[in-house]
Amino acid sequence: MKKKELKTEQVDPVENKKVNALRPHTADATGQQMTTDQGVKINDDQNSLRAGDRGATLLEDFILREKITHFDHERIPERVVHARGSGAHGVFKLYKPLAEWTKAGFLNDIETETPVFVRFSTVAGSRGSTDLARDVRGFAVKFYTQEGNFDLVGNNMPVFFIQDAMKFPDLVHAVKPEPDKEIPQAASAHDTFWDFISLMPES
Repeated sequence: MKKKELKTEQVDPVENKKVNALRPHTADATGQQMTTDQGVKINDDQNSLRAGDRGATLLEDFILREKITHFDHERIPERVVHARGSGAHGVFKLYKPLAEWTKAGFLNDIETETPVFVRFSTVAGSRGSTDLARDVRGFAVKFYTQEGNFDLVGNNMPVFFIQDAMKFPDLVHAVKPEPDKEIPQAASAHDTFWDFISLMPES
């Protein structure tokens, strides 16, 4: 039986449109030495420093510590508050100049269309929680103006629970689910919230 030869077409990467399109988004490390985050050159990132041939690993091994730190931070954790949200892109166009109140360019030029991003969110619930929970709602708007980004951040409540930011972590701990059970979700239907409210007159 005669063996059939497969013909493979050699493609010059320089002539490949896809490769050329990706070129601005790639980094060629050929001939470059590996470094730490601070720019210190590294010869070996496969073996840790030890006290002798068979001794313990040394804490002075900053390359090991940096590698472990990168490993520990590979996963981006869920946001503590406003984890569940939906967003929309659009444009903002002014219909009447607001020169009486502001000097911001995008609020004075009726011809300018400013790109904008809006995010609606719940506060206490995790990423998979329901939108129907009785919860505070967040509303954030980011305007991408010629003068830089302009952010408006808000909640749908007229008076906030606390007057001092020092109490914010305590408020969040009181509202969020118990960490070992993850219940209740997206609601303040547990004792810790009502304990916080009753012990904090400003709430």
